[in-house]
Amino acid sequence: MELAKYIDHTCLKADAIVEDIIRLCKEAEEYGFAAVCVNPCYVDLAAHLLADSKVNVCTVIGFPLGANLPEVKVLETKEAVLRKAKEVDLVMNIGAAKSGRWEVVVDEIKQVVDAADGAVVKVIIETALLTTGEKRQACQAVMDGGAQFVKTSTGFASGGAAQEDVRLMKEIVGDKIKIKAAGGIRTREQAEKMIAAGADRIGTSSGPLLVGE
Repeated sequence: MELAKYIDHTCLKADAIVEDIIRLCKEAEEYGFAAVCVNPCYVDLAAHLLADSKVNVCTVIGFPLGANLPEVKVLETKEAVLRKAKEVDLVMNIGAAKSGRWEVVVDEIKQVVDAADGAVVKVIIETALLTTGEKRQACQAVMDGGAQFVKTSTGFASGGAAQEDVRLMKEIVGDKIKIKAAGGIRTREQAEKMIAAGADRIGTSSGPLLVGE
């Protein structure tokens, strides 16, 4: 398995500095990862560093809580795309989902997809905070909203990616949209299990370690 092409090489820590992003981008280009995923303030830098490479620049929207106003998420998305982000990972309005206000969730996703103007949108549903029924409804909401991916986790909640969640998500979405597993994936074995369960992308800050194993 050519694991590198599945990996979004990620640095979303609050204390990330310029040197961290430079190293992230160099590693992504060296190993041939699918994308780097950085906080919005580093999109300009990552896009500049990777301008002549095949590695996409991804950023996060409404991260990590998903509790921003839709208007703020839309503005974040527009600014990210303006700065040459090719992919955006949107945190779903988790409170709305837990309240059963799925129309709010879908509407927000639609707004962000529209603002992304063709950039890939991955929606983080934060599986650790959802019941099985809510995970099913969240996957449907992501499809109804027109996003291209459903993603397990931010990595900032009480739990991260789980193989059984990826399997459930695949059962719901089939081949209609793709799946990104992220949060706590630190070994090649974990990554391969996620892919076997149906993941199309792996979000990890341990990319070089995974492909080196």
